[in-house]
Amino acid sequence: MQNVHAGNAAIPAIGFGTYGMTGDDIYRMIPAALRAGFRHIDTAQIYRNEAEIGDCIAVSGIPRSELFLTTKVWVSNYSAKYFDASVNESLRKLKTDYIDLLLLHWPGSDVPLAEQIAELNAVVRAGKVRHIGVSNFNRALLTEAIRLSAIPLVTNQFEYHPYLNQSLLIESTREAGLAVTGYCGMAIGRVFSDQTLKEIAARHDKTIAQIILRWLVQQRGVVALSRTTRISRLAQNIAVFDFELDGADMAAIHALATEDSRIVDPPGLAPLWDSTGA
Repeated sequence: MQNVHAGNAAIPAIGFGTYGMTGDDIYRMIPAALRAGFRHIDTAQIYRNEAEIGDCIAVSGIPRSELFLTTKVWVSNYSAKYFDASVNESLRKLKTDYIDLLLLHWPGSDVPLAEQIAELNAVVRAGKVRHIGVSNFNRALLTEAIRLSAIPLVTNQFEYHPYLNQSLLIESTREAGLAVTGYCGMAIGRVFSDQTLKEIAARHDKTIAQIILRWLVQQRGVVALSRTTRISRLAQNIAVFDFELDGADMAAIHALATEDSRIVDPPGLAPLWDSTGA
């Protein structure tokens, strides 16, 4: 597994995403993902699966120092009144003394950003969190969050797949010294019927999922979240560091981007997005 370095954080370049997974799926997939070699697990308070993930990690036998746990504070916990208690609850559920990376989940909140960032900084100083960042922030909000934070932010996590041109946001995130963490890389399955991707996958004798994950991690400073509920896919999805896409492959995948390809855009939570003009 390769790492993406941002500030003093070393983030495993592929993480196992757990959005929409609870109960039996978590108990089935997390042990299998750990056996396959995943060491970066991405969750969130609102996913309501932190406790199940904590159970799996506790019995895994893997030293805590070898794992990288990301979770996200939900918007209803952003105020100083609730923030610290919510992080304590995440720690209890995850059965750990610290969180490797804690993110603000969405920018949609009446709580001033300065208060949110101050709370992020406070949990780092308290030793509960090692690294902090944001999720689903546009360029303007990211710039303001960086300005407000005494402790460096290490990532901005947002939707990124071949059909969504995020070049403006990616470049701003990189220039600020942060890693990009991309979610929804398979565009909820759209990639699997794409003829261009089928041809590239056939040429490399890889699956389409491997091609997409390779495309993501081959871009400088990008961490890819891989999500599957099929144990048979786990080993394949992490085996993307033994081949490279050439310039033509990378360009062909970038060229798939079109307008109006955003998938995740919840009203009241999402910001005014930056342009994604193809």
